[in-house]
Amino acid sequence: MPMITVKMIEGVFDAEQKQDIIRSLTDAMVAIEGENLRPVTWVVLEEVRSGSWGIGGDGLTTQAVKQLQGQPVA
Repeated sequence: MPMITVKMIEGVFDAEQKQDIIRSLTDAMVAIEGENLRPVTWVVLEEVRSGSWGIGGDGLTTQAVKQLQGQPVA
C-alpha cells in the first residue's frame, strides 16, 4: 500500500487546493503502479507551523511562500 507524505507550510493552500494535491498525487501513483492500487493509496498532507521550516538558515513563513507564489499578502 503506497503512502505519500507531503509537508507544507500552514495556511498556504486552501481546502480545494489540498484536495487537488491529493487527487493528483494519487493519479500519479496509479499511473505507475496500476489502477488496482487506487483504493489503498494514502496521501497525507502535514502542515508545518509558519516559521518552523528553515531554508538556508532562515525560517520560512506563510507570508514568504505566498509572496513566492505571487499571491497578495495581507
